Amino acid sequence: MAFTKELENVDSYFNSSREGVVMQRAVWDGLIYRDPVTNEYVGNLATSWTWIDDTTLELKLREGVKFHNGEDFNADDVVFTVNFVAKEENGVKTQRNVNWMKSAEKVDDYTVRILLKEKFPAAIEFLSGPVSIYPNEYYAEAGPSGMGLKPVGTGPYKVTSVVPGQHFVLEKNENYFDGPKGQPSIGKIDIRTVPDVNTQIAELFSGTLDMIWQVPADQAEKLASMGDFTVANESTMRVGYLSMDAAGRSSMDPNPFKDVRVRQAVNYAIDRKAMVENLLKGKSVQVDTPCFPSQFGCATDAAVVYEYNPEKAKALLAEAGYPDGFTTEFYAYRDRDYAEAIASYLNAVGIKIDFKMLQYSALRELNMKGEVPLSFMTWGSYSINDASAMVSQFFKHGSLDDARDDQVKADLEVADSSTDPATRKEYYAKAIARITEEAYWAPMFSYNTNYVFKSDVEYTPTADEVLRFTTMKWK
Repeated sequence: MAFTKELENVDSYFNSSREGVVMQRAVWDGLIYRDPVTNEYVGNLATSWTWIDDTTLELKLREGVKFHNGEDFNADDVVFTVNFVAKEENGVKTQRNVNWMKSAEKVDDYTVRILLKEKFPAAIEFLSGPVSIYPNEYYAEAGPSGMGLKPVGTGPYKVTSVVPGQHFVLEKNENYFDGPKGQPSIGKIDIRTVPDVNTQIAELFSGTLDMIWQVPADQAEKLASMGDFTVANESTMRVGYLSMDAAGRSSMDPNPFKDVRVRQAVNYAIDRKAMVENLLKGKSVQVDTPCFPSQFGCATDAAVVYEYNPEKAKALLAEAGYPDGFTTEFYAYRDRDYAEAIASYLNAVGIKIDFKMLQYSALRELNMKGEVPLSFMTWGSYSINDASAMVSQFFKHGSLDDARDDQVKADLEVADSSTDPATRKEYYAKAIARITEEAYWAPMFSYNTNYVFKSDVEYTPTADEVLRFTTMKWK
């Protein structure tokens, strides 16, 4: 199969791309597993868990599990992994995934306690997603760079070859334990980075690829009409959005995006409904919130909704002192046709675009440094079905927060730490109301994913945008 985007590092804590999530779920295991269909939590590397108090979670671990290099899995691995990733200075890319943990303690060889910094009701959800357990002895020696070149996990597939950013070979773990992911069936997964979708389709026809994904709607429709391939469309939790430098972090001077009227104008300028109907198609929908609507706490009724109104956009720009518009750099890393459509809408109201297309990792670094005035980004929340995985990721004064709004941060602190679901909903709603009133973002739409595979492959995609190799089979 093919990846379109280059994967910066296979080590799951040192990349934040969807391709990295796919590799993470294949190569490593978490303590808990969430069934993608029923959303039920079941044991994975842990067999059971108990809250000792509001900030202490005790877990009983599965015995008899081995890492790919032969190391035995036990409490030492959990303690080492948690204590390493929880320290901010160790540089985990997505701090939101790990910074709720304070540390871990060993009770005995197969019992651990995870200590939280404060109450964090989404802990089980995060432990079922991005928190993978690493072998303590190997990782202490290899570190993120070594793990990126020779990954070692307990997962259903082991990595036998890595050419960084270009080529990854996974082989079935014959000794995989009887866990909720299921036993792998396909013996080898050969993944190459092929950035051009047309090249991927040509290779599908020639037989050098069996499966491609994230195929644009128009090309997926053509392939479906041929009858030689299976084309499956499924919704995802991924949200596309425009982020604007409301806090004035970039060197743009003067910076129009510091004015709420300009940010509101951007929201009014874009016909998101038309983009969904004509470009994304499938199961995509217009999104008005800085989170995915199904996520717990993503209060859609609290959001200010900006309907397409280019005249209103022009009036707001004039009111803000830009009757003739202005010019801005505009960055994107994927879906050039979507980004170009957004740029044309902005051009139409007077916001002239200097368009720059970058690799994801390069644009993420620029964003973290606050050097981007306007960008089209997407976020899949690591498939975590909780608003904290998105709205709190971007609006709590972290390196990717372009708003730096103290009120929003305070509301999210309450929402993220309360153990009362009603309180959580109330304070997420307050944060979402202010974020949308101030138009810090222009939320665009949810994504859907088109999967195209040969007719001899059996696969049913899930709505969390995770390719599960263990559920793929040859017919």
